[in-house]
Amino acid sequence: MRIMLLLCWGLVPLFLGAYHYGPGQAQLKLDDVDRRVKVAQTAEEHGNWSRAVALYNEALPLVPAENVKESRKIRLARDKAMMFSGELPEAYLDLQALLGELQSDEKPDAELLKETRSAMANAEYYVTWTLRLEGVGKDGWEPIIESSRQNYRLLAENAEKTGDKGDLKEQQENLEAVIRLANLDLTDLQGMPIPRQCKCKGCCNGVCNGKKPGKKPGKGKGKKKEKDHRGASAGPPPDKSGS
Repeated sequence: MRIMLLLCWGLVPLFLGAYHYGPGQAQLKLDDVDRRVKVAQTAEEHGNWSRAVALYNEALPLVPAENVKESRKIRLARDKAMMFSGELPEAYLDLQALLGELQSDEKPDAELLKETRSAMANAEYYVTWTLRLEGVGKDGWEPIIESSRQNYRLLAENAEKTGDKGDLKEQQENLEAVIRLANLDLTDLQGMPIPRQCKCKGCCNGVCNGKKPGKKPGKGKGKKKEKDHRGASAGPPPDKSGS
């Protein structure tokens, strides 16, 4: 019995070594991925988008090849951050590829597909705005804004099916903004500032809703119902959900 116990005890380091150099390595990589993603999210909270993009890019190669969903989630978060860091063309191209991959899956992840479609529609909106300002002809930008319209339409239909009234309202407003951009005269467009990419849910043309400085709250008055001040230049802000 003593010999058996000694033999078993002697095998413990072998089992530990096998785990460390086998499954343990994969777990260490996942821990490293998680750490980098959390730091990237903190960078986003502080508006350091370039740092966030760099961290997401560092995390992606560490994700095991079989963990496709995790890799796609990080790509989506990275692409959203790229839209804030002045890398819109690169984000647009990768979102296009990512959306295609998800749509080709036999059973795509519904939430990830929704978030990717939303980010793609938003990227298409800003790409169209940029192309029009650069003087690209209608043949160059019209297919892109039409794709944005279709994506927002699908998102609105999905929100209606699920009964999410808040999301439905948001997607309908985004859809209206896309249609306005497509129909806007170039001369009028050139006189408007490109809508900033806000962090808020609403389309506030770059100014997140909040109390304006210098104004005192009214006394004895109830909270006024918010009005829709979206002008022709109002556009859908990038979706940060899931990042």
